[in-house]
Amino acid sequence: MAWALLGASSLIVGALIAFAVPIPRRVLGFVLAFGSGVLTSAVAYELVEEAVTVSADSYAVGLGFAGGAFVFFLGDVAIDRWMKGSSRVGGLGIVLGAILDGIPESVVIGASLLTGETASAAVIVAVFLSNIPESISASSDLVRGGWPRSRVLLLWVIVVAASTLAAGLGYVALQGASASWIAGIQAFAAGAILTMLADEMLPEAFEYTDHTKTVGLAVALGFALSAALSFAD
Repeated sequence: MAWALLGASSLIVGALIAFAVPIPRRVLGFVLAFGSGVLTSAVAYELVEEAVTVSADSYAVGLGFAGGAFVFFLGDVAIDRWMKGSSRVGGLGIVLGAILDGIPESVVIGASLLTGETASAAVIVAVFLSNIPESISASSDLVRGGWPRSRVLLLWVIVVAASTLAAGLGYVALQGASASWIAGIQAFAAGAILTMLADEMLPEAFEYTDHTKTVGLAVALGFALSAALSFAD
């Protein structure tokens, strides 16, 4: 739970940064693009690759990935319909992505300790780094949409608390679980993240930077940093 808390705590850090510093739209777009690169690398090396490695069932990864994608898609559509016509919807899609990403990842962090190994430093650092741009963007959008800062901060505190508890749940509930179950959970998180990137973060990055070519560069730099951390672990 402590490892999961450490990784998820950057959601609160990102919100505090968004509250304290007025971030120009172009800079926010670059931050979103950089975070997209970090998350893409996390999907590739920390979730899907690991899921394929540990799974004994060839269908577990595919079904988990598709499940995560569909759950995010349906949740995002529900948010749009619920807040139809309101400016307060901005940022909620990224919050949903953080939930569907953070909770399964935390479950896997807890389950990984069942083998007696320590948590992967690369996973913790990647989670911590990727959460900051997500939180900065979502918090900025929610505040612009009329949300009080206290309510935005409370929202992130709830997400962090849920992720922390999920790690403990993963440690307790997945004792003796098959590798396919754990791989499916990892793939679920990966599917939710990739769908969120395509639906929320990258379109906003292009919008905020007025469709400049710096988006591609920022994505590549974020991917490179996260990949380097993964291979250094």
